[in-house]
Amino acid sequence: MEKAPLNMFNSAACIVLFYQMSTRSFLKDSCVCNCAVDLEGRLWFSQRYNPSANVTLNSKNSPLDFHTYWWWKSLQNESTVANYTKVVEVLFLLFPDKEHYSDSSPRRCRTCAVVGNSGNLNASRYGALIDSQDFVISTVDMDETTHLILLPFKILDLQWLISVFTSKHIDLTYMYVKPSIKADRNKVMILHPAFMKYVYESWLQSHGKYPSTGFISVIFALYICDEVSVFGFGPTKDGAWHHYFEDFSADSVGGSRDGDFEGRVLSKLHETHRITMYKGW
Repeated sequence: MEKAPLNMFNSAACIVLFYQMSTRSFLKDSCVCNCAVDLEGRLWFSQRYNPSANVTLNSKNSPLDFHTYWWWKSLQNESTVANYTKVVEVLFLLFPDKEHYSDSSPRRCRTCAVVGNSGNLNASRYGALIDSQDFVISTVDMDETTHLILLPFKILDLQWLISVFTSKHIDLTYMYVKPSIKADRNKVMILHPAFMKYVYESWLQSHGKYPSTGFISVIFALYICDEVSVFGFGPTKDGAWHHYFEDFSADSVGGSRDGDFEGRVLSKLHETHRITMYKGW
């Protein structure tokens, strides 16, 4: 099995990467995943998990209802906003226009690792365990063998995605971004803005302004995976909130996101056996 690269991708915070790590069949004669579910937590989970949620964007499900559009637009600081419908039309002339990973089955067992960038990854020695999963979802650098997933917090993010595969003229959104990236446009997926709103309202109960990229990644994994392992989330054992690739111990959780509430939800998912969290210490 070839080990996936774990280099930090500095282009845009709205990118999550998707690695297929194993060539084994996802269809099994019996469940080999950890199927234990906490019965007391079933109601809590069912009140939040919407099995019919639109997870990824395609031309068929792209129209946004009034409430979704205005919630999404409220995240955007641009004075001039492009026409969403026209941007989507161009989007799916370039990228796959289909439903992704809608193959859920009682006989399927797909294991996934969601890798954050917490400092608790330092010296954790989780590399082999992470690489043993079928898929790895992370905010790290990519090559053309991986899938790229865009988390569009604004229409300009969709335009940036188009730009990196065409004119390469966009190098600034809310921050400087790479005008070009190494990726295969046939392996591009875009999360649905309605899914992001659903994560914010249903899972975070509207705490903060919007969910973090990492938290969205975990909920996304619950939709495409049968067993989810989570690495590199939360503080170190000393209580420091920082990234594994940085050398400081500033205590910050993120201004527009409610990291404390996100942490409590992740802990609840762990306690009810919906995910397995690895602290690194």
